[in-house]
Amino acid sequence: MTRYVIPLRELRMSDVAQVGGKNASLGEMISQLPDSVRVPDGFATTAEAFWRFLDDNGLRQKIHDLLEGLDVDDVAALARTGAAIRQMMMEAPFPAELEAQIRAAYAEITRDGEGSFAVRSSATAEDLPDASFAGQQETLLNVRGIENILHAIKEVFASLYNDRAIAYRVHKGFRHAEVALSAGVQRMVRSDVGASGVMFTLDTESGFRDVVFITASYGLGEMVVQGAVNPDEFYVHKPTLAQGKPAIIRRSLGSKLIKMVFTAPGEEGRVKEVETTSEERNRFCISEEDILELARYALIIEQHYGRPMDIEWGKDGIDGKIYILQARPETVKSQESGRVLEKYRLKQHGKAIVQGRAIGQKVAVGKVRIVKDISEIEKVQAGDVLVTDMTDPNWEPVMKRAAAIITNRGGRTCHAAIIARELGVPAIVGCGDATEVLKDGETVTVSCAEGDTGYVYRGALEFEVQRTDLGELPELPVKIMMNVGNPELAFEFAQIPNAGVGLARLEFIINNVIGIHPRAILEIDRIPASIREEIERRARGYESPRAFFVEKLAEGVATIAAAFYPNPVIVRLSDFKSNEYRKLLAGEIYEPEEENPMLGFRGAARYIAPSFRDCFEMECEALKKVRDVMGLTNVKIMVPFVRTVKEGERVIKLLAANGLVQGQNGLELIMMCEVPSNALLAEAFLQHFDGFSIGSNDLTQLTLGLDRDSGLVAESFDERDPAVRILLGMAIDACNKLGKYVGICGQGPSDHPDFAEWLMDRGIQTISLNPDTVIDTWLRLANHRKQ
Repeated sequence: MTRYVIPLRELRMSDVAQVGGKNASLGEMISQLPDSVRVPDGFATTAEAFWRFLDDNGLRQKIHDLLEGLDVDDVAALARTGAAIRQMMMEAPFPAELEAQIRAAYAEITRDGEGSFAVRSSATAEDLPDASFAGQQETLLNVRGIENILHAIKEVFASLYNDRAIAYRVHKGFRHAEVALSAGVQRMVRSDVGASGVMFTLDTESGFRDVVFITASYGLGEMVVQGAVNPDEFYVHKPTLAQGKPAIIRRSLGSKLIKMVFTAPGEEGRVKEVETTSEERNRFCISEEDILELARYALIIEQHYGRPMDIEWGKDGIDGKIYILQARPETVKSQESGRVLEKYRLKQHGKAIVQGRAIGQKVAVGKVRIVKDISEIEKVQAGDVLVTDMTDPNWEPVMKRAAAIITNRGGRTCHAAIIARELGVPAIVGCGDATEVLKDGETVTVSCAEGDTGYVYRGALEFEVQRTDLGELPELPVKIMMNVGNPELAFEFAQIPNAGVGLARLEFIINNVIGIHPRAILEIDRIPASIREEIERRARGYESPRAFFVEKLAEGVATIAAAFYPNPVIVRLSDFKSNEYRKLLAGEIYEPEEENPMLGFRGAARYIAPSFRDCFEMECEALKKVRDVMGLTNVKIMVPFVRTVKEGERVIKLLAANGLVQGQNGLELIMMCEVPSNALLAEAFLQHFDGFSIGSNDLTQLTLGLDRDSGLVAESFDERDPAVRILLGMAIDACNKLGKYVGICGQGPSDHPDFAEWLMDRGIQTISLNPDTVIDTWLRLANHRKQ
């Protein structure tokens, strides 16, 4: 007897030709992964079942005749043809033998009680490494009872001839007659009263392999996949997770405005969308334990399949357990060679009129076409910027024409994001109000080249594309590191050849991610109500404003440290001047107005001042968490603007009092060498610190007696001045003599390659550069050595 139906647990990846990638993968996971990875059971119809259904009803030739010569770019003709085929299939009966096997399989799986089932499509060419058929065919949720299961299977069969599926096969070069459809019937997890989402075993934007990227929202996962919600997002660092550490390096609270749930008995339909409560929106939808469990599952699945994976999951709100619902190969970033680095850079800037989640790292210019629904897609011409509320697989033919895609709703694993990556076009999702703010026909610049946040600017801004061949770079006697401030760009920068991060600035994270004066965080009950409300709004999802400050600081540092792990990452403690602190929320309440803040209340002096000490303790707490709890011991701490040896000693004691003990757990304390006294008394300072990182900007201004913020004397500012070089030589010599670390992280070597050459010749150990100058400077230094 021909087997038209097979239990999932009997399937393996070797059965793709019979049941498609999705169902084969489910069977593989159920039978081959550890029991700790829960995958709901079910059964699948086979390709033979599909062909038997067509042949018994004389449909195979009819379908062939209708599709022969069809121009899939003619949207009207495509719609007519697809509808005709689907109607024929829905009206055709199942062969008796096939129906009997489906009924028997359903009876077997419901022996312990009825329940709710998902009926999903699995094309026999689906989820191959070079093509993802995901989302092309139908998925039906909360299907109950055998009669409804039979009807749903027929709907899934017919969906092989959805307009989008027909067009997709043509564009991907698959012959229609070679692709069959398997229907998977799988018991549903009650994520309608729990949570669900998608995770990838790499970063979907940069292709960085050492993280698991997780999205999560309330209710059934269709809302995340379709892009109907802006989900919570999490990154987990694989190497430290494998060491047993709580390796969540970053989290982002999504708005999660709606969720999809089961309908109640008597209600129309099987599922419905409902609004989430204010309390649900203002907290993360899964716990830290859930995130880590998901990441561990992801590692097991990736290791089993031996490649990056795209995984759907659900948390059952009744039993509280997490289940894996699907796993397929990731088909975009894992296919890139990584040998050529392509960097888009805006040469002009304007005021951003719309912003959201950046997908990809490109820039595009085009005319806005606002499309309200699929009936209007003919408005979009090649090179236009498609702007809409959200997309689904029916939109794919028009998405191919767009220079960029902008949506009101969706996160980085939504349909629009997945297709944009596959097409290689920039997209900005989850903008909220793009269809209202942007005007149809206006020219805009869409930039995804500035980190996680994508921006839309009015007009056509100039941009350039820098392409760098990352072939084997020659060895140098000096190590090339990078200056990295923005955690959002860390995964991308980490793929440029490097020896680590010579300068990670805490103030970038405080300014751009937190934006609140630390004193206001600590004195939230004493500040004006309007400021207090804004702080509480920013701190949503965290236990308290103080916890928000510490956690966000820790996440920013951890993201950079994880990106470059296990290479060293030298994190400079905050070095805001009083005028910069005043620009933070509530800063004007606490900061003095100094005549020359560049020489005032900053660096080491600020940390040990009684008025700032408890603020500094929050920095220490964040860094201690990154190193001692999260396991990112590649983080070294750098103390800026130490005027005297005594001041340096006091900061070291203060760090120790806050759990950051020099030498403990491999902690190294580096001192910023930027005041002339640091070079003049180098050996005295080095009795207390593990090395110097030279800040050439401040060292130059203090040596030459000029304010680097003043345009009146800017012409005299030059790190290559003989006086500056003498001090640099003294600092380098002292470190090398005492066997201590010495590097430079100031702007000088990035701006002046000849200065980098001099530093290498002088014996400096590391040069930390702006990322965009790394390759050019590296090659220039190699050239210099040959001369």
